[in-house]
Formats: sequence, C-alpha cells, structure tokens
Amino acid sequence: MSTANNSPLSTLNDPLPTGYKQTEVGIIPEDWDDTFLGEITKLMTNGFVGTATSQYTEDDTGVLYIQGYNVEENSFNFRGVKFVNQTFHKAHSKSCLREGDLLTVQTGDVGLTTIVPKTMVGANCHALIISRFQKGRSNSRFISYYLNSMPGRARLKLIEVGTTMKHLNVGDMLQFKVPLPPTVAEQEAIAGALSDADALIESLEQLIAKKRRIKAGAMQTLLTGKKRLPGFSGNWKKHQLCNFGKFKNGLNKDSDSFGHGSPFVNLMDVFGVNSISSAANLGLVASTTADREIYNLNAGDVLFIRSSVKPSGVGLTAVVESDLHNTVFSGFLIRFRDDGSLDVGFKRYCFYEEKFRKKIIAASSVSANTNINQNNLGQLTILLPPTKAEQTAIAEILSDMDTEIDALEAKLRKARQIKQGMMQELLTGKTRLV
Repeated sequence: MSTANNSPLSTLNDPLPTGYKQTEVGIIPEDWDDTFLGEITKLMTNGFVGTATSQYTEDDTGVLYIQGYNVEENSFNFRGVKFVNQTFHKAHSKSCLREGDLLTVQTGDVGLTTIVPKTMVGANCHALIISRFQKGRSNSRFISYYLNSMPGRARLKLIEVGTTMKHLNVGDMLQFKVPLPPTVAEQEAIAGALSDADALIESLEQLIAKKRRIKAGAMQTLLTGKKRLPGFSGNWKKHQLCNFGKFKNGLNKDSDSFGHGSPFVNLMDVFGVNSISSAANLGLVASTTADREIYNLNAGDVLFIRSSVKPSGVGLTAVVESDLHNTVFSGFLIRFRDDGSLDVGFKRYCFYEEKFRKKIIAASSVSANTNINQNNLGQLTILLPPTKAEQTAIAEILSDMDTEIDALEAKLRKARQIKQGMMQELLTGKTRLV
C-alpha cells in the first residue's frame, strides 16, 4: 500500500499534489482515467417500466421481481418482494439480470446502487437502471462503491431530472463520468478492501440483532417470573400501579414561554431512551417557583409519554436517574412517583415488558393521536417479584446486556466511520493498494 502526500485532494485552489490531476470527477492520480459509463458498459437499459401488478404470482414458477425499495447500498432487502409469471418474464428478457450487473435506483432514493450476485441471476426488475460492464475493462463492484460514495451520490444528484418526482435517465447515466484505476486488478483490490469493511459491518449488525433478540427473550422470562434467578423463590403477584405510587400530568405553557427559563423535559427527551440523568441539553421554559414545586423531578420518577401519533409510542417511559433541580416536565408526559416499592434499575425495564405494553395500548383512547390518562395508568397491573432484591438482580442482568449491546453499537459506528474514510482514500486514489 502506498499513500500520497497529505495535501488535500479536494481543494481546487491548492497546488495539485505531485502525480495527480484535476478532472471532472475531482483530483485523481495521473494514471487514472475519468471515464464515461457509456465507454465501459456493453449494456445500459431500464428495467420494465409500467404496471406489472396483474402479472404478480405466488406460483412456484414465479420469477423474482426486484424493485427500487428492494435495493440497498451494495445489497438487497426482500421486504415486500414480488414475483412475476413466466409469460411476463419471457416477454421482457432485456430486464433479465446477470451476475455482476449493477442496479441503480431510478426514482425514489435516486442513485442508490447494488450489484447482482450469482444467487439472483435470472431475476427480473422494475424501473431500475441496469448497467452491464465490458469484461477486462472495469470491475462492477468498484463502480458500485463509487456510485454509492458521497462524491458519487452528490454528482448523480446533479443529473437528476423532473420536478415533483426526481429521476435518472439512461442517456444521462451513459454520459456520467467515474474515476477509473488503470487496471482491473487495482479496481478489484479497492473493491475487495471495501467489501471486507462491509463484511465486518454486516457481521456486527447481525451480532447486535442477535444480542437484542436474546435480551428480548430475557425480558419476557425474567420480567414475568417464568425464569427465576438462583437464590430467589416465592410467588410473583399483580399490583395496581395506583396502590404504590401517584401520577401527575405535566405542565402546559403557551408558545411564547419556550426557549428561555428553566430546564424542561419534553416528549422527545423521553422517546427512544430509558433514562434521563441530567438537565444538560434539555430545552427551556418559563416556569414559576410554584410550577417547579408542583412539576419537579426526583431520582426514581418515571415519565410516561401521554400522547403519541402512533399507538406504539404511547406510554413509553424514561426513568429519572438523579434529582433534576429546577426542572419541570411537559404536558405530553405523566410523572409516576412510587413509594419506594420499585428498584430504580428495574423501572427501566418493567414497563417495557410485552404484556404491560399491550395493556397500555389497550387502555388508551384514539382521536387524532393515541392518548393515555393518569387514571387509566393507575388502574393497570404490573407483575412483581416478592422482594425488591430480586428486582435489583433482574435489572442488573438486563443492564449488563444493554452495556454489551451499547459496546457493539459503538464498535459498529466506528466500523462505519472507518469504511467512509477508506472510501474517501481509495476511491480517489489518495491511497493506492497496488
């Protein structure tokens, strides 16, 4: 591997680094070309354009029919995938896919590109640009990585056409230039390095998904008493929330009261998190001394989302981890303050148990939004172990699982950042592999 000097290759006003040239695609090595796609493809055409719904089939002889929503960056998803009958497939052979073809989204997420693997040879496609490359001139994986890169996508946006619905034309794509290393071997080396980065990312994504499934299973068994931890016994019992705690609706203010004053926990501060530990980064609201006494937040309080556009959002919770001095909470939230019966860590999880979530949604009312009120919340029952010590032990296990998942997600973010850096270096020739 060799690396060019540290001069930024993207700054047009700076002198060109030795061995590099300015081109339409940016600054690239002198031995690279900026090449029209039309010069290195032997075929570029549209997938079937029109309505094919009447040709869909569930018959075993149906042919896989790839559409724009099935395309991901250098990959596919098969959510909602369709199949077409053999008659339609044979009548539209020009959109029959071969190994190594590139599929570029024509309308929608314009420019998103993937490569057809061996397992999908013979499939058909709808309203995608199919690019088939000349052998010995270019590597289709390299081209796919470039089209999906930030510079590639930005340049593709420049050739979008249309007003209400942006799309790409095949004619414009044929005239689209890409940077091209001088040998297929170098292109393959770059694509291989980026493919290895993708493989690491995919393996981390799969591992995180597995860990989340394991945690979900643990919550179902540990939070219902189906599985007991060593050293604990006795029957779990149902308790109404109103029997060991009180609920309080949040503070409502007019629009002029926001943006100044005291810290303020709003709906979005609760949505998607299971705890709040600091008033830092909260919004502000003008509140009186009386407001701050009535709507105060102490360590151990639980905030429930009172209103949500979707039923899945109503009743989601965040636990206040420490006293939030001079902080109030929104009218879109309901505060639950228990009498000490619940372990703080346990509260992060018990309200997310599947059956309890279903109870919240069932107790909600639906108008423009889905809403839950404090009286209905108080009537809900929660299943609890006979001792607070067991709550603590359960919370510690689930917390350890969260810590492991958080560490893997941090590793995934780092892997994605590294890949972006690799793309920036390798696809511009700043770093050479051969």
